[in-house]
Amino acid sequence: MTQAPATTAFSRARGLRSRRGAAALGAVVLSVFALSACEKPTPVAQITVGSRTATTEAQCYDDGKNIPNEELETCVSERAEKSITVDSGDPVRIGVEPDIADNGWVLFVDGRLVTPTPSKHTYASYNADQFFNAQSQPGQAPVPSEKAKVGIVEIDDDGNYKGAWSFDLKRKQS
Repeated sequence: MTQAPATTAFSRARGLRSRRGAAALGAVVLSVFALSACEKPTPVAQITVGSRTATTEAQCYDDGKNIPNEELETCVSERAEKSITVDSGDPVRIGVEPDIADNGWVLFVDGRLVTPTPSKHTYASYNADQFFNAQSQPGQAPVPSEKAKVGIVEIDDDGNYKGAWSFDLKRKQS
């Protein structure tokens, strides 16, 4: 009878090790599953006005692969997730990550191409008023708008689209 308690203690210890092992294995499996669910972050673009900066990940991006025109148009027409307020005459600085600049990028404002030649720079500066000059019909004076949707589109040397980022600029109310 004196051996029964030792056997019971051994069985409990072995059971405890088995449960610890199962818990450790479960934690490893859960960690691997959680990591596989994580998406790789996309490159970011940003707009800076004074000391305020709006930064966003791409609305369309497929890890550097080409994006079809139809998909890009749909993506660019979606509402921008980030916005920033500007005052008349403010310098608006646009920045992109080096990976974007390596391919090149163009700028759209309200769906109109503003920079026909792709930029290979990580930074460009514009006057805020350039974003709010609305298109007008021939013979009519332009009517300045209060909002502008700014689109940054990564494009390679072959004309393939690689990604799109967008921001809403809002004119400060005086």
